[in-house]
Amino acid sequence: MLRLIVASHPSSETAGEASAAPAAGSRPARLALAVPALGVTQIIAWGSLYYSIAVLAQPMAHSLGLSLPLVFGAFSASLVASGLVAPWIGRAIDRHGGRPVLACGAVLGALALGMIALAREPVLFFAGWMVAGVAMAATLYDAAFAALSQIAGSRYRQALTALTLFGGFASTVFWPLAWQLEDALGWRLTLAVFAALHLAVSLPLIRFALPAHRPEAPLDAAPQPAAATSATPAGMAFFWLAAAFTLAAFVFSAVGAHGVAALQASGLDADAAILAASLIGPMQVAGRIVEYAFARHLPARRVGLAAFATLFASLLLLWGAEGAPRLAFAFALAYGAANGVMTIVRGAVPAELFGKAAYGAVMGRLARPAFLAKASAPLLVSLMLADGNGYEALPPLLAALMAGGLLAYLAALAVLARHASERARWGERPTNVRASGPTVGAGAASDPAGPSTDGRPTRESTAQPSPKERTP
Repeated sequence: MLRLIVASHPSSETAGEASAAPAAGSRPARLALAVPALGVTQIIAWGSLYYSIAVLAQPMAHSLGLSLPLVFGAFSASLVASGLVAPWIGRAIDRHGGRPVLACGAVLGALALGMIALAREPVLFFAGWMVAGVAMAATLYDAAFAALSQIAGSRYRQALTALTLFGGFASTVFWPLAWQLEDALGWRLTLAVFAALHLAVSLPLIRFALPAHRPEAPLDAAPQPAAATSATPAGMAFFWLAAAFTLAAFVFSAVGAHGVAALQASGLDADAAILAASLIGPMQVAGRIVEYAFARHLPARRVGLAAFATLFASLLLLWGAEGAPRLAFAFALAYGAANGVMTIVRGAVPAELFGKAAYGAVMGRLARPAFLAKASAPLLVSLMLADGNGYEALPPLLAALMAGGLLAYLAALAVLARHASERARWGERPTNVRASGPTVGAGAASDPAGPSTDGRPTRESTAQPSPKERTP
């Protein structure tokens, strides 16, 4: 299955370019080894740094004499730290390549887990979680996507899908593993085992999977969008895309923290609510498989639109589930599948819209508000529901937020479509215009000044491309 994904023919946008690059013939074989190696590192990073707190928080709080909210507060602080350093991590991957950054992330992950395991007082405990936040920024999906984009060429989207299939099993592996180890060894030695996994497994796999230095542009890389030839994209298109992903991240975090209670508020008993919530994880993996099987040839932006719309519809199902328990199960199935696809969308859409010239920086800037939203959502939702409305008010609240995310995503696409139309009109101007007038060639490369950061053509360029240069 994995070899089929990473070695299959490229997506429709890049098939023509890939066929013209025989020198890259070994790339599928390289990816067939690199993707599972990085996939194992994703399972370890997500499982140990992100998911294990759900199992270990209670024994941590008891051992350290801390309240449970304070333990989760330390974890939330780590997500804030991740958001703050994410842009810097992305720029470092752009500059130095993925191997040194992800390798440092694995070492920091081991250091953080060791600090938490050795903590006897809150200061070291919180300091360990802050280091864990930096490690998460350097090892989780955003960093891995940026590193993968540098070696995957036109097969990036297929490789990304395969990588997320591995990551989808992190909670499946580490929740029971953490439970069994804590029962046998205690939470401190459990974290020591997890730290050893970062050093003994993740670090060698990162060195094996990624080149030592940032590779040159792959021979089979697709042409970059006009907006990608400048520095990190700015402007309204990037703003609306970041807003869409941030609102989605807030909803995901809120459902993760309060979803079971919301399902119970819809009329399910505790056992049924837990059963419905347990369907979300497997449906994430199923959604990614369906995306590859049926939507891999579609533009990523269209897949993103379908994912946002499905998430909104799923929350409407949750809203209407009171008195209709079947709708609660329908919510879990639709929400889980769309949530799984959204992970692919978050990696593929920025590459499609802005290119991969500064992809690490783009992902870092998108990750900062998303991490902050994930960190704040559980607490903010609790405060919003403290007015006595209870969890009955949660589904309409989340549906409204996801509606905002859908509208923000549509706004980003509309801005880029308008800029593309403007570039097309400028490119169709006659060649005998005055030298002082605005003149833009057919592609971004023909404009010496480069496009503006939001994809608009600039007026500084006065040289017209030759007819030969205009030929696709």
